[in-house]
Amino acid sequence: MLAGPAIYAGSAATSTVRRALKTRHQRKLDLIEARREDRLALGAADQSPAPVCGCEHHLAKHDKQGRCHETVQTAVAWDAEKKPLRYEARQCSCQQYVGPQPLSQVYAEELTDLA
Repeated sequence: MLAGPAIYAGSAATSTVRRALKTRHQRKLDLIEARREDRLALGAADQSPAPVCGCEHHLAKHDKQGRCHETVQTAVAWDAEKKPLRYEARQCSCQQYVGPQPLSQVYAEELTDLA
């Protein structure tokens, strides 16, 4: 009768140790992922914002009025499940550039001393 509880106690201890090691391993993986995300966030914080519009085209593709002059692939035919079958190149329908303004347009001209 003594062998039965001893085997059960050993099995419970093994199960507890396995569960603890698995939890520790998962926490280590979570810490590694958090550190990686921190490094990526720091790298992105050092970059200035790219002058990209909501249509994802660069400021250089827009004229002074903000109209986009880039061509995009637009669906022109669909099947019964409303999935696009055919695409055509058309002008981007973006009407105004809404991205970040370059610094040269944000800051005023330098003041000069007239005295």
